[in-house]
Amino acid sequence: MGNLKNSVNKGVKTKVAGQTQDDVVYCHIFDAILEQRLPPATKLSEEALAEIFGVSRTIIRRALLRLSIEKVIDIKPNRGATVSAPSVEEAKQIFKAREVLEVAIIELAVENATKLQIDECRKLVEEENQAFAQDDYGKGLRLSGEFHIKLAEMADNAPLLAFQRSIVSQSSLLIAMYETGNHSNCSQDEHSELLNAIETGDKQQALDLMGEHLEHIRSKLNLDDSTASNDLHVVFSDVLKNKAS
Repeated sequence: MGNLKNSVNKGVKTKVAGQTQDDVVYCHIFDAILEQRLPPATKLSEEALAEIFGVSRTIIRRALLRLSIEKVIDIKPNRGATVSAPSVEEAKQIFKAREVLEVAIIELAVENATKLQIDECRKLVEEENQAFAQDDYGKGLRLSGEFHIKLAEMADNAPLLAFQRSIVSQSSLLIAMYETGNHSNCSQDEHSELLNAIETGDKQQALDLMGEHLEHIRSKLNLDDSTASNDLHVVFSDVLKNKAS
């Protein structure tokens, strides 16, 4: 329970006006997943979470149900809830869905974005830059996800926004599971350039930049089925070959 408590409580937020207890629990867990403080396959004990947040298990259950609808946690009968751990094939499908979704969002954002929304996004990019500069990768990743959610808000389409929240959090899981190499980040300039294109109303430029941005994210993920395996004979095939020679 200690690890779960530390993962959930880091960066605790105070309750804001209008939030229900369900909302508070949901937001804390959602952020912990986005910041990769709760890695894939982490068991989410209702009893432990109820103690951590000082609420009933009924409230915890409602928050977990919301997260399961967004596909960021799995709930199985008699086994409880765990943070989702998408397979390679599921990861490919999620990323393809994101590519289609981001195109629709960008097209609408160019048409509907307000100056206030763009200014808010620029501040978000500044915070993201600072987080990565301070090697706070979890916070930087969460802010990057919030940037894409803000783009969906610019689109002014409620169903797309709901879908985007789910896709962004699922993408965070993919990065936690499949990102290769170090946690270098060069998306901040891409985010700024994207905002510039939206602000000037250049739809084609914005679409091109989003395509390049998603390809950059995709290129850092190891989604090649042949390069990862749970089979020890596959993992240590080079040793077997040397023994045979």
